[in-house]
Amino acid sequence: MREKHEKTNAMRALDRVKADYATHSYGDGEAVSGVEVAHMLGQDERRVFKTLVTEGKSRAHYVFMVPVAEELDLKKAAACVDEKALSMLKSKELLPLTGYVHGGCSPIGMKKPFRTVAHETAKDFDTILFSAGRIGLQIETSLANLQKAVPVELADIIVS
Repeated sequence: MREKHEKTNAMRALDRVKADYATHSYGDGEAVSGVEVAHMLGQDERRVFKTLVTEGKSRAHYVFMVPVAEELDLKKAAACVDEKALSMLKSKELLPLTGYVHGGCSPIGMKKPFRTVAHETAKDFDTILFSAGRIGLQIETSLANLQKAVPVELADIIVS
């Protein structure tokens, strides 16, 4: 049974494609690190993913999902999306571009679709967790269900 929460754009996107998911709430609405989120939810930090938005030299934007305890390798990430270089999007640019705030950015339900790449370990788990589009709320679903809502590629994109 799902916890009852006001629907976010991410949840509506999953509902539209009839994808099964669960929601998990944590904390008191204050932004905390992804590792802290995993611990608050009693989850393995390898299956809790953070959503990072980048901008390429071409000015195109990309979304990357990496386990919360890992760091995005910008060179590997740039290579996998055929960019010369990537930089992290500035926090103040996140809301106007995606509709989400820092700490509550979901890979689905953004204002417009962006090429999305998840670290290849996402396939190793029956379900993964990621932001539901609001600080204090996570979605748990399978990679296959996530891919129903947004095309997600897999690649080795973390710092080794």
